[in-house]
Amino acid sequence: MKYLVLLCDGMADVPNDAFLGGKTPMELAHKPIIDKLAKTATVGMCRTVGEGLKPGSDVANLSVMGYNPYDCYTGRSPLEAASIGVDLKDTDVALRCNIVTLSSEANYEDKTMVDYCSGDISTKEAAEIIKTVEKELGSDIFKFYAGVSYRHCLVWDNGTTELGNMTPPHDISGRVIGEYLSDNENAKPLIDLMKKSYNILKDHPVNLKRREKGLNEANSIWLWGEGRKPMLKDFFLKNGVKGAVVSAVDLLKGIGICAKMQTPEVLNATGYLDTNFEGKATAAITAFKEGSDLVYVHIEAPDECGHRGEAENKVKAIELIEQRTLKPLLEYLDNCGEEFRILIMPDHPTPLCTRTHSSEPVPFMIYDSGKLENGVETFNEKTASSTGIFIEHGPDVMDKLLEKI
Repeated sequence: MKYLVLLCDGMADVPNDAFLGGKTPMELAHKPIIDKLAKTATVGMCRTVGEGLKPGSDVANLSVMGYNPYDCYTGRSPLEAASIGVDLKDTDVALRCNIVTLSSEANYEDKTMVDYCSGDISTKEAAEIIKTVEKELGSDIFKFYAGVSYRHCLVWDNGTTELGNMTPPHDISGRVIGEYLSDNENAKPLIDLMKKSYNILKDHPVNLKRREKGLNEANSIWLWGEGRKPMLKDFFLKNGVKGAVVSAVDLLKGIGICAKMQTPEVLNATGYLDTNFEGKATAAITAFKEGSDLVYVHIEAPDECGHRGEAENKVKAIELIEQRTLKPLLEYLDNCGEEFRILIMPDHPTPLCTRTHSSEPVPFMIYDSGKLENGVETFNEKTASSTGIFIEHGPDVMDKLLEKI
């Protein structure tokens, strides 16, 4: 038996008359392959973010992978640190270090969060930015590590996670940042680093070139997602199947590394609409051929479109996932000579109307090549809710896929 998880990050949404005529992107997307599978699949809703937990991709994807965040979650950034090869000590605290675009007001607190990802800055440009930040602000206490695009890491020696509210930048797009800067005493050195970074970066050579091109500048760091060294059970020892994770983002690769899963690199995987959809399919097929029983293919594009309020692009992202990633994967599975099961779902909603994550349950479908179920005509939030099937404890969805429950 082979198992495919197609995780469409942030795909779920809510109907809103201001976007797409009151339909959700899942309702409007032309997805004949997914809908055909849904007709004979188990379809329902799943709560991936438990009570009291923040609806981040970290918590939600841990749940879908079968890990209970209440037991194992120590923060987002430590998982990303694992992906970029940072070996955390037990006394270290890791933080996500976004490079963002802020407006130009004189006082830092008066600036607006213009762009949480600095205009999809390239990894090459971002590496130059982080190199400068490390040179100017790095020390024996604080060390900066470059990641992918706008996503980077700060390691704080003998730090603390008691920091108050270190707000994710994608939650405050278009807002003045002052009220979202933690006033916790422990956070003061971190806020100070953020303020100093603006003066260091505003006329950085990378930003001067971006300014000439009319692109958003990477003119400040933004620290959040604090946590300590994670401890995840080996995925194979836990489930009895060998697993692999295919993703463009450090967070998902980090979860895979911590769970002792394979994490192949995909050339030109960006996390947005220009990602290498076919390359992800190829990487997944290769993982199957090399002995993985389960491959977890994570695609970030719908989530990024949700954060930006790009309704038509969110619809397009779903269609691209189907045609350029699922289609070749399904062709391989149909011809591999083994039975297979496919789980398709988002990790959390990223509604276009709020442009940030929410904790509501999400639709899921499990297709079994050897078993025909009474499914639904088309796969979306409404039809999934109509079946009455509900998984209250998110990690149970992996056990359901593996037929452990």
